[in-house]
Amino acid sequence: MKGARKDELKRREQELAWIGDTILDLYARTWILKERGTVCGETLRRMTCNQFLACVGNPTSVEAKIGTIYREAGMESAFSWIEAELLPVFEKQERKRR
Repeated sequence: MKGARKDELKRREQELAWIGDTILDLYARTWILKERGTVCGETLRRMTCNQFLACVGNPTSVEAKIGTIYREAGMESAFSWIEAELLPVFEKQERKRR
C-alpha cells in the first residue's frame, strides 16, 4: 500500500507542477514584456528552465508549489510568490551573465 500512496503523491505533484509551469511561463512573459518592452524567447527560456529552478529547489517541487498557490489562492498570489522567491534569484543571475 505504501507504494500506491507514494505513486499517488508523485502523480499529484506532477499535476500541480504542470499547472505551476504554465503560471510561471505567464508570469515570465508578462515580466519580460514589462521590463524589456519586447518579446525575448531566450530570456523566457532562462527564467523558466529546470536549470534555473534548480537554484531554488527541485524543479518539479518548485513548479508544484506555484501550482498549489494558484489553486488555493489564485493568480495574484502565485505571481507574488514568484516575484518574492524566484525573481530576485533570476535578476541576480542576469546581472552576473551580463
